[in-house]
Amino acid sequence: MIYSMTGYGKSVATFQDKKICVEVRSLNGKAMDLSTRIAPQFKNREMEIRTLITNVLERGKVDFSLWVEQGDKADMPSINGAVMQNYIEQMNEAAKVTGIALPQNMFEVLLRMPEVIARKEVYEATDDEWSVVLACVKEALDELMAFRKQEGEALACRFRSNIANIGGLLASVEPYEKERVEKIRARITDSLEKLAGVEYDSNRLEQELIYYIEKLDVNEEKQRLANHLNYFVETMEGPKGQGKKLGFIAQEMGREINTLGSKSNHAEMQNIVVKMKDELEQIKEQVLNVM
Repeated sequence: MIYSMTGYGKSVATFQDKKICVEVRSLNGKAMDLSTRIAPQFKNREMEIRTLITNVLERGKVDFSLWVEQGDKADMPSINGAVMQNYIEQMNEAAKVTGIALPQNMFEVLLRMPEVIARKEVYEATDDEWSVVLACVKEALDELMAFRKQEGEALACRFRSNIANIGGLLASVEPYEKERVEKIRARITDSLEKLAGVEYDSNRLEQELIYYIEKLDVNEEKQRLANHLNYFVETMEGPKGQGKKLGFIAQEMGREINTLGSKSNHAEMQNIVVKMKDELEQIKEQVLNVM
């Protein structure tokens, strides 16, 4: 069974007052090209996350995001009352000693003093929270792989149609192939008969005709192409991760079709070859998206 490299997965979980969100998407690529955006509290787990993604997805251009949404007040800065009270006491003492009056906008002054406004620091995630996050990552990856499988089934149906079309076109070559041989023989014989006063050895002519026609024989190309078509279908039905192999088989199919075209020397056969190439190009275009 083949899998597409295109996919999308998302998972959401809750831990205490936090909402954990994981999103992963992938496109086709020759190898694993992974880009991650991970919440600061889980940065120390980045290598573990990358290893998990690589083992599951194997290939493709992958974008991974992990973020945490907290309550409305969770990330809001707060006033440090103890620090503010200490500043007030110091300012009152300084006013008594120096005789300088306290400012009228004292509260505004206090808010500008160092460390009066305290911001939330990045907390260190606990093992329990990491367990929830890990399960969330795996769920998102499972959803993406299900998406890849569904897309792969659609690709497989398209490939089978293309392969069947090429096989049908290959079978239609045979009657034109026999007709082509007779036409070549008749054309050469007619040309010789038009040469008045020229004598030729009919046995030697027959030998040369046989040699010439053998050079145009396409039976080997037809057989090899038929084998490649069967092998392509067999490979599709094998284990996942056969995208590169299918690409190589498609290249070999192209070689045989090209040779068939160069040897055809017949208008109808060349038309058939053009149709084969059209089907093969569709395969080559889509096989780039197979994992």
